Amino acid sequence: MPLFMDVHRSLPEGATFDDVAGAHEADLATQERFGVSYLRYWVDERAGQVFCLVDAPSAEAAADVHREAHGLVADEIFPVREGS
Repeated sequence: MPLFMDVHRSLPEGATFDDVAGAHEADLATQERFGVSYLRYWVDERAGQVFCLVDAPSAEAAADVHREAHGLVADEIFPVREGS
């Protein structure tokens, strides 16, 4: 399945790492219906940004999970390849 990195450029005012962790848990509870697997996420609380790594059939499917799980849809979703 393709791999995507989504970028949330502006979290809601006052959002914390724990809030993002809760949203990620909601993604995990929702993802199976869309054939998606959210793998990891990174949070920059100071800048109010979040980055999510997701295995999904399409960028749209990844966005659909966020939309249904908590409504915080990414500003951008990029196809990526993992390297080491």
